[in-house]
Amino acid sequence: MADCLFCKIANKEIFSYIVYENEKVLCFLDILPLARGHLLVIPKNHAENILHLKEEDLTAVFKAAKTMTKKLFKALKPDGFTIGINHGKISGQTIDHFHLHIIPRFKGDGGGSIHSVVKSSLAKNFLTEELESVRVKIIKVK
Repeated sequence: MADCLFCKIANKEIFSYIVYENEKVLCFLDILPLARGHLLVIPKNHAENILHLKEEDLTAVFKAAKTMTKKLFKALKPDGFTIGINHGKISGQTIDHFHLHIIPRFKGDGGGSIHSVVKSSLAKNFLTEELESVRVKIIKVK
């Protein structure tokens, strides 16, 4: 896609701090890192989000994520990782090209778990019957 920042990075039209690349994916350091070693893993083929991503690209992204998590662990010795995807503007996706974040976590870094992302009272007060209603809705989708 001509105007996509990450497509331009994948095509080497824009410089990035590349740490890993194969025919399907590119991994590079986030230029606004949340932690030392914060990486982005992108498919080279443009896809706005996970729903638009081809299966082979999805597989390649997650294989690369595993490879890079191992490399980050050996290189930086973090205490853990937060690995995540922002899907849609409401979730914080600012570039409309699928990307996965690998964020090394260190003791005392002040960050929270993935469960700290949404601060909804609804999330804490789901009743069993509401869970069952949601489960049924999901199962019914073809």
